[in-house]
Amino acid sequence: MRAGVGGVLLALAGALPQHAVADGDPAAGRKVFAACASCHQAGPAARHAFGPQLNALAGRKAGSLPGYAYSPALKASGLVWNATTLAAYLRDPNALVPGTKMRFWGAGLGERDAADLLAWLATTQR
Repeated sequence: MRAGVGGVLLALAGALPQHAVADGDPAAGRKVFAACASCHQAGPAARHAFGPQLNALAGRKAGSLPGYAYSPALKASGLVWNATTLAAYLRDPNALVPGTKMRFWGAGLGERDAADLLAWLATTQR
């Protein structure tokens, strides 16, 4: 992981148990995804759009899907998506990964929203 990411994660997201994704509410996550849907797709027919498709996000290394032009900063970040990393990234993408091309002003999204979002995304994989 890139130097400094761990400290930024703690500052932005705080500690969150890894089981939090399992505790997420998929129905609430579907509502959270509405803020993402203008740039991202998820589900059986998902493809890259303005942002990458989000299928199988939990546990995936950031910037690793083929066919999408990620920023060099995200590809080199060493992040693995979970509720903690996603919450920190959604709160302030550029603070966590300086140089990312993600532009989202989701200051109101926290760990609970991230866990719910990941829980909903898991249901789109079926």
